[in-house]
Amino acid sequence: MPLHPSPLRVLGHGARLGVKEAEAALVEHYPRLVRLAYLILPPALGRHRRVLTAHAVVQRALRTGARNTAKQGADAVPSQRSGGTTDGVPRTAAYTAVRLRVVRAALAHERRPRWWPGRLPAPAALRPSVPVVRGLRLFPRAGGMDELALDRALADAPATVRAALGARLLENLSTDSAAALLTEAGAGDSSAALRTAGRLAGEDHARVGRMLRSDEFDPCTVQTRPTDLLRRRNRVRAGAAALVLLAVTGALVLPAVTEAGDTRPAALPAPVAGGALDASALLRTSPEQWADTSRVDFSAWPARGGRSGDRALLERALSGWAAPPADAEITAAPGTSRVAPALPPRLLYAGDVADEAVVLFHDGGVRVVRYAEPSSGKGSPTFEFARVDDADVTTASALTVSRTRTSARYLLAPWIAGSATRDLLAPGTPARPLEVGTDGVTVPVPVPQDGGDCAAWPVLQLRSSERIVEKHAFLVTDLGELSPVHLTHTPAPGSGAPARQPREATGPEALSGWARTACSLRTLRHTGVRAVNNWQFARQPLPGGGSPADWMCTRADTWQGQGRVLVQFLPPAASPVARAQVVSERRNTALCSRFGQHLVAGAHWRAPDGSWYVLAAGSRAVERIEITGSVRGSAERPTLALRAPRGAQFRVGAELRGGGPVPAAG
Repeated sequence: MPLHPSPLRVLGHGARLGVKEAEAALVEHYPRLVRLAYLILPPALGRHRRVLTAHAVVQRALRTGARNTAKQGADAVPSQRSGGTTDGVPRTAAYTAVRLRVVRAALAHERRPRWWPGRLPAPAALRPSVPVVRGLRLFPRAGGMDELALDRALADAPATVRAALGARLLENLSTDSAAALLTEAGAGDSSAALRTAGRLAGEDHARVGRMLRSDEFDPCTVQTRPTDLLRRRNRVRAGAAALVLLAVTGALVLPAVTEAGDTRPAALPAPVAGGALDASALLRTSPEQWADTSRVDFSAWPARGGRSGDRALLERALSGWAAPPADAEITAAPGTSRVAPALPPRLLYAGDVADEAVVLFHDGGVRVVRYAEPSSGKGSPTFEFARVDDADVTTASALTVSRTRTSARYLLAPWIAGSATRDLLAPGTPARPLEVGTDGVTVPVPVPQDGGDCAAWPVLQLRSSERIVEKHAFLVTDLGELSPVHLTHTPAPGSGAPARQPREATGPEALSGWARTACSLRTLRHTGVRAVNNWQFARQPLPGGGSPADWMCTRADTWQGQGRVLVQFLPPAASPVARAQVVSERRNTALCSRFGQHLVAGAHWRAPDGSWYVLAAGSRAVERIEITGSVRGSAERPTLALRAPRGAQFRVGAELRGGGPVPAAG
C-alpha cells in the first residue's frame, strides 16, 4: 500500500511557496493529515475503504485541478502567514495549504453521486483514487466503549460537522480560524457546523479530543484480516482465463502497432525540502528574546557554542540528517519522526564537548535533534531524535549535550538563573551548586544507573530567572533521552492545599515522597516521558495507632500523550528512603491526571504485631468504600482497614459524593 505522496506537480498559477516545501510539510505531518481525512470521510464507506481513501486524499493533496487562472486560485498555496507550531499544530503556510486541500477533498466524498463509483464517470473532483490492497482488509485498532459510542455518533453527523470537530479538537484552531477553513473548503454554513460540533462534543472537549487521537481514529496504525478466501480463489481462476485470452489477442494486434519509443517519465528522486538543508538558512534566535516573549520554549533559545559559525560542521549535520551515512548510529524516542526537516531548523548549539563535535537543532516546535561526530575525525556520527512539542519553561529547561555511562553534560536554557544537583534518596541533604560554562553547558553530572541496588538518584534543581517568573525552582531528572524529565508533586488531602494542578517537587513533603518512590523511575527509561507527578491521593490511619500510611499515584506522561500509572503504598518505615510497595500498574490511562481525578486502591499490610490486614483508600471525593471477596466490609469514609488472612483475595469498590462509581487501580 503506497503511503508516500505521488510525484509533484505544479500547484497552480500564483503559488508563492515552492511545491517542495508543501510536499515536505505533507510528509512530515502525514499521520496528522490522514487522521483528519479519516474523521471527515463518510463512515458509510466502511472502515477498510475509509482507511485507503484517507491515505489517497492526503497523497493527492499536491495535485492541481483542471483550472489555471491568472489569479491565485483556491488550490494555490497561500502566502506565508507564520512559522513553527501553536499548541503542537504546525502553522506554516505550506502545511495550511495542504490541510485545506485535504479537508476539501474529504468533504467532496460526502457529495458524491449515488451511483459513484459505478460505470458512469464521476466528476474529476469526485473521482476515486485509492491505494490498492489485495487479499487483505484494513481497519484501525479498536478503542474502548467511549470511542465506539463517539464513532457511532459521528456516523450520524454530516461531514461538515465532522470537519468542524477535526478543526477544533484535532487541529486546535480557534472558532474563527476553523470557520475560515471550513468556508474555504466549501463546507457551506460553517457557523452552523461549528455549533453542532460543539453540542456533539459536550462540555468536556478535552476528553473528546483525546478520543479522536486514539487508535479508533488512527488509519496509520491498522490491523489486517483476509478477504473472502473462496471468492478470491474463484476470481483468480477467472482472471487467469482472461489473461490467456488477452495474451492471444495481443499477439494478433501488436504487429500492427508502430514503435514510438518509450515515453514513460523517468523516476523522480526523493524530494528534499529546498533550503531546509542549507546551513546559511538556519534560524537563529537573538540572545535576549527569551526575556521578551510569551512563548518560553526551545524557540526562544539562542544559538550557542564555539562552533555555531562553523559552516562545514553544520552542513555535515544537515546533510547527514537528510541522508544518514551507512555507519551512522541513530536513536529516536518513541513517536519521533526521523525524516529531514520541512523548513530550515533552528540552531541551538554547535561546539566541542569532551571528545565530540556536537550540534543541536530544534525543528519547527516538534523535535530536537542531536548530531555528534568524533573530534578526531575517526569513527561514526550519531543522531538522536526526541519530541518536544508543547514544551514550556520547565520541559524546555535543558538538553543533553553529551553522555557517558555514569554522567551527562547539559545545555541549560537561557532563562535558568540558578542550577544545582541533589540526590532524591537523600531528602535531608541540601542541593549542591552546579558549575555551568559561559556557553550554558554544565560540568559532568551523575546520572541514575540502570542496574545495581538504586543507592542514589541524582537530579537537577533549576531556578528560572525572575525576568519571566519569580521564585520558581523545579526538579528534572535524566531518563536516558535528550530532554530531562520534569518531576512534580501533588500533596495529600487534608494538608491545607487545595486540589489543583501538580506543583514543583522542591518542598520537604514532596522530597520525602520522592525519596521512597524515585527508584520506580527506572522502568520509565527510554520511553519518551515528558513529566512524572507523585500524587499523594490518600493518607490512612492504621490499626493500632501510630503513624499513618500514604497512598501515592505516580503518573508518567509521555510526549505522545499516553499516560502510565504506578499506584504505590507507603506504610510507616524506619528509613526515610524505604521503597514503596507497588500495588498496581496501568498503561494508556487517564487515571491520576486532570481527566482522571478519582481513584481507589487496596493492598495487604502486616501490622507490627504480626497481624495481616486488607487496606483500601480513595481520593478526596470518595464518600463510601467497600471491600468484597474472601473478606468483606464497608465504611462511609475514604479509607477502610479489615483484618484478613495473609494473601486474602479481595476487590475494592467506592462511590463519590453525589453518586457514581470510582475506578479501581488494579
